[in-house]
Amino acid sequence: MKVLIVPVIAWAISQGLKQVFHLMGRNRRVFSGDTNPKILLSGGMPSAHSAIVVSLAVFLGLQDGWGSSVFGLATWLAIIVMYDAMMVRYSSGMQGETLNKLISEQGSKLKKLRVAHGHTPVEVAAGAAIGMVVAAVVFFATK
Repeated sequence: MKVLIVPVIAWAISQGLKQVFHLMGRNRRVFSGDTNPKILLSGGMPSAHSAIVVSLAVFLGLQDGWGSSVFGLATWLAIIVMYDAMMVRYSSGMQGETLNKLISEQGSKLKKLRVAHGHTPVEVAAGAAIGMVVAAVVFFATK
């Protein structure tokens, strides 16, 4: 059961920190003038996606061993998710912002796009660090 709870804890901490960074004036790219932050919003510091998958991989490594098949599978899943967050989703988010800017500048009647923001490498690294810490703390505190 802990293997299901650890990623939820990592997600909650990461999403909570996004709100803290927003209140501190950070994460402008994600919230862009939004005075009502949304807890489920993607993008920004830190990456909740990274926190989730890294916490899962690290917890499984600690629980089942670093040479286990399940750890290997979780590690590859984490690599793919973090790559996607940095490269694919970040790039498509920037493209979406550019398209919305063009729609505004041209006075088009087209509806603006909902832009899903990805993550910078620093945001991914911060999320991964949170995931590692959460997994280790839960593992050793409940051993």
